[in-house]
Amino acid sequence: MGKRKSKAPPPTRVVHKVPTTFDCPFCNHEMSVECRLDRAAEIGEVSCRVCLEKFQTNINNLTDPIDVYSEWIDECERVNNEET
Repeated sequence: MGKRKSKAPPPTRVVHKVPTTFDCPFCNHEMSVECRLDRAAEIGEVSCRVCLEKFQTNINNLTDPIDVYSEWIDECERVNNEET
């Protein structure tokens, strides 16, 4: 009679962190844009530390910093397309 095989422990999960600093589309500095989410006031703010550009938008419980940054980029593209 052989010994029972022991059960292998489950593999550990890798949790990917969502970045909160990004590149500025106006001054082209790397990692100079910070994103802050105020969940109580439901406001997301993106601001550049170098050129002091800011953008605010409404957020919900599922919003991540990358979502606020993407909305800012989309808004910049929309304004640029209106001007031309």
